[in-house]
Amino acid sequence: MWLANLVAPAFLAVLASASPFEKSEGLAKRQTILPYTSYNGTLAYSPPKYPSPWGRGSGNWSAAYDKARAFVSQLTLAEKVNLTTGVGWEGEQCVGNTGSIPRLGFPSLCMQDSPLGVRFADYVSAFPAGINVAATWDRGLAYARGVAMAEEHRTKGVDVQLGPVCGPLGRAPEGGRNWEGFAPDPYLTGQLIGPTIEGIQSTGVIACTKHYILNEQEHFRQAPEAQGYGYNVTESVSSNVDDKTLHELYLWPFADAVRAGTGSIMCSYNQVNNSYGCSNSYTLNYLLKNELDFQGFVMSDWQAQHSGVSDALAGLDMTMPGDTLFLTGQSYWGTNLTIAVLNGTLPQYRLDDMAVRIMAAYYYVGRDTHYVPTNFDSWSRDTYAPIHAAVESQIGLVNQHIDARANHASIIRAIGQASTVLLKNNGALPLSGNEKWTAIIGEDAGSNPYGANGCSDRGCNNGTLAMGWGSGTSDFPYLVTPEQAIQNYILNSGKGEVFAILDNYAQSQIVTLAKQASVSLVFVNADSGEGYINVDGNEGDRKNLTLWLDGDRLIHNVTSVCNNTIVVIHSVGPVDVSAWYNNDNVTAVIWAGLPGQESGNALVDVLYGKINPGGKLPFTIGRPTDYTTSVMTTPNNGQFGAPQQDFTEGLLIDYRGFDANGIEPIYEFGFGLSYTTFSYSNLVVTPVNAAPYTPFTGQTSAAPTYGTVDTNVADYLFPNGTIERVPLYIYPYLNSTNLQASSSDPDYGLPANQYLPSGSSDSSPQPFVPAGGAPGGNPGLWATVATVQATITNTGKVAGDEVVQVYVSLGDGEPPRVLRGFERLTIAPGASVTFQAELTRKDVSTWDVASQNWVQVSNPTIYIGSSSRKLPLSAKLSGGSSSGSSSAASSGGSKSTGVPVSQISDGQIQATRTAPPVSQISDGQPQSPKSTGS
Repeated sequence: MWLANLVAPAFLAVLASASPFEKSEGLAKRQTILPYTSYNGTLAYSPPKYPSPWGRGSGNWSAAYDKARAFVSQLTLAEKVNLTTGVGWEGEQCVGNTGSIPRLGFPSLCMQDSPLGVRFADYVSAFPAGINVAATWDRGLAYARGVAMAEEHRTKGVDVQLGPVCGPLGRAPEGGRNWEGFAPDPYLTGQLIGPTIEGIQSTGVIACTKHYILNEQEHFRQAPEAQGYGYNVTESVSSNVDDKTLHELYLWPFADAVRAGTGSIMCSYNQVNNSYGCSNSYTLNYLLKNELDFQGFVMSDWQAQHSGVSDALAGLDMTMPGDTLFLTGQSYWGTNLTIAVLNGTLPQYRLDDMAVRIMAAYYYVGRDTHYVPTNFDSWSRDTYAPIHAAVESQIGLVNQHIDARANHASIIRAIGQASTVLLKNNGALPLSGNEKWTAIIGEDAGSNPYGANGCSDRGCNNGTLAMGWGSGTSDFPYLVTPEQAIQNYILNSGKGEVFAILDNYAQSQIVTLAKQASVSLVFVNADSGEGYINVDGNEGDRKNLTLWLDGDRLIHNVTSVCNNTIVVIHSVGPVDVSAWYNNDNVTAVIWAGLPGQESGNALVDVLYGKINPGGKLPFTIGRPTDYTTSVMTTPNNGQFGAPQQDFTEGLLIDYRGFDANGIEPIYEFGFGLSYTTFSYSNLVVTPVNAAPYTPFTGQTSAAPTYGTVDTNVADYLFPNGTIERVPLYIYPYLNSTNLQASSSDPDYGLPANQYLPSGSSDSSPQPFVPAGGAPGGNPGLWATVATVQATITNTGKVAGDEVVQVYVSLGDGEPPRVLRGFERLTIAPGASVTFQAELTRKDVSTWDVASQNWVQVSNPTIYIGSSSRKLPLSAKLSGGSSSGSSSAASSGGSKSTGVPVSQISDGQIQATRTAPPVSQISDGQPQSPKSTGS
């Protein structure tokens, strides 16, 4: 998604008007760099896969499909087109709206950001980011957050919440939008995105899981955006990945999202193996709709559509926001989709399937019984404002200022508490509140001088950091800062004096205060966000992993005079702590992430012992040079070729890379301390006699159609006199009975076989794939093949939460260990509880490229512990019950018997085929420049 006040294509002007920050320092330099860097590798290739599978109502979608088919059977061609096409940027009140169907009383569908709340609205909550949910390792809190967010969307009249996020997964630690998702581990992300979706859709709101797929960095995600930063590129970046890595890493959480019933999936800006995400028939038709048996609809990201009929046949079902470029009034679909059906370029069954999928999602979540008219406006906070903001149309009631927050502050605070990760504690915590002199130091402790919402889409780093920037944000109803909360606690519940210095560069004053302090609480941060905003030269992605605002120097200045310094980090992901983490005067370190509006309150609950911290890191904190991946910041394929981002690390991202390379992290994935201690014992791994895995076979029915298409072109002329034409609004109607004249496409009439792949319109029965068969994949993948039990004892003096983690070693060609289970347990002091987990067949399988299916591993090793490196218990999963050992993998991945990944032939980027690749070109639709994007 993009910013609210964008006027394309003058991107540089947008940067100047939408953000108070300086353009990148390298802008002028980039514009003059010649010659262009050439890419010397073999270009990755995405094979064409057609036709686009038609939804069949599988899984628990049957009743929704029955209703959807009945509804779509009533629609005219124009009405079906209206259901699939957005009305244009700022055409209605939401960031995206489809056309309505007045004849049947069916309103425009409202699509609204974001994955952490309702964007562009008042009286809504600012929830913790996805990365904080991951730090809780708590499925129940993920579900509760999903319910609460969606209740607010529903109250405001939103039909589709644009979230949650599992793309980016988090390949590179500097990735700008990693914080919107959960973790750079597919299992943890999948286990949390599932209940989030279930929570959202339990309220009658459709979840839109995004961004599908391999959208792992902001740099070069869109050519026009990159050009605005001075890069001479004309195509979006291509994320190039091999089949094994795609399945075992990046597709994995999307499979969990589909299995959870997500109603929509958003395709991404980037290219995948040199085919655009919303034009890629392999990823949309073959992987998503066939192998994963996705029954909902695919929605484009805003301006991620690159053609008309080609994208429809490649699997796109809904285009957002509808116009080719913002505020042009032109569309690849709309009028042109109507024309494509009338002239036979697009078969009726494909349009019918698009409409049925949209309506099936609508009925699947019970939207027909939970509908609320939209009562807010994304483009104005005024009660009365233009109804169609794009053209400053007549004034009407657009904002009813309905309070949607309910009691959601309590959920936000609970997630903030549970996601707080204690990284170091030399006895300094918990505080008593009776410290003689408490110093609060650092800009991150205080308020934004512009106000909590003073920077559009949170596009600055002023004051305490509680969410990143971009379209994945919401406005704060308030923001409790650490300074406010700490001072309030001491004044009301403690003793002593408390002082704050919120200027990181007030060095002499800071030293003076810290010298006198009994305890110094130092607040530091690191921010990132979406690529359309540049903060201090960080163009969405972070430039590096260093703390912002000279945080290292701030810590040094305090620790040089104070021997009881507690560091609190608010960040979007890993930061470089190597300069100070082992300083004796740093007595405690806390990672608090992006906790949302209750930030200060949640932190105080942990600092002063009301809550015993139980959060665990959802990523690895290491030295910057130790990570196996990074963001690509320099184009490498000339001016006219797409930058090529080769995922040569394969499966070895985050902790997997550290383990495989024998690198000791500073704080490992899954690590987190408590105010108590725990012990592990009595591991038992019991095989379960599951039914044999059976590759799915058979074929679909022939493609169905619903209703008939009136072929009288005159019936599709714009109904002048019946409705008032709104300028720039996208309609399904024609301006002339001459189809070519109505299309305004200079390539109109080009034979379909010159730009559409063979079989793309085939309506005959199609074979299923072996790994498919049900939403999420082959049903046999979810069969339980083993149970795991262990005894966890609280050996300390206070109650606490422990996140018990299960890792599996899958043998050669795989990372040493991968996460395959977890549970957050609350244990009283001195008490023991039995941890239990089930391993599914998929948990102990790897992807086989040759058979295109999952293959169960023989005798994998199961590890149990408190982090990816602290695994005191292990046992083999074999043919009988296994008693565990307490000696294997007690610390560090280097002691694992797993073999580091070797780059084998089926784990490489696919070589270019001898046949020419299918080009995603004009299909009889008006074409914008190839750099179109948002």
